[in-house]
Amino acid sequence: MAKYRKLGRTSSQRKALIRNQVTALLNNGKIVTTEAKAKEIRKEVEKLIALAVKEKDNFEEVTVKAKVAKKDDKGRRVKEVVDGKKVTVYEEVEKTIKKDMPSRLHARRQMLKVLYTATEAPKNNIKRNMKKVDLVDKLFTEIAPKYADRNGGYTRIVKIGQRKGDAAMEVLIELV
Repeated sequence: MAKYRKLGRTSSQRKALIRNQVTALLNNGKIVTTEAKAKEIRKEVEKLIALAVKEKDNFEEVTVKAKVAKKDDKGRRVKEVVDGKKVTVYEEVEKTIKKDMPSRLHARRQMLKVLYTATEAPKNNIKRNMKKVDLVDKLFTEIAPKYADRNGGYTRIVKIGQRKGDAAMEVLIELV
């Protein structure tokens, strides 16, 4: 028995399709696709969420000092003249950051192998205002705590009906 469905595509096309739909599912929470594709997507999503749940608390808080440009009330950088040149004024600020432990860093890189970079459209639908969404961080901070007490079964497949054009069974796959 085969370990996966070929979905009528070459290996590179199949991999791209699955990565694209996994990214869309994690970004939006649910997608509509065919039944065969949904069953393949489910495998990948379950692995990613299980990895995130396992490593969600595996970091340490570290305080670091950083130089940050001083800004005025309008949000512009403050500059002063030194030896006839305009120089930006910097101030030292202490920040607390999360430092991943080695196993969490490895998990983050494993997730990045599967996920594409996702963008979020603003409400006014102007392309230049699109923001990049860090899906790996979303997995660790939003999705993993939600499923921390659950042992698998993070997705649900609901049959919608047959597609009009080719009568393929369409399903809604969503995060539970």
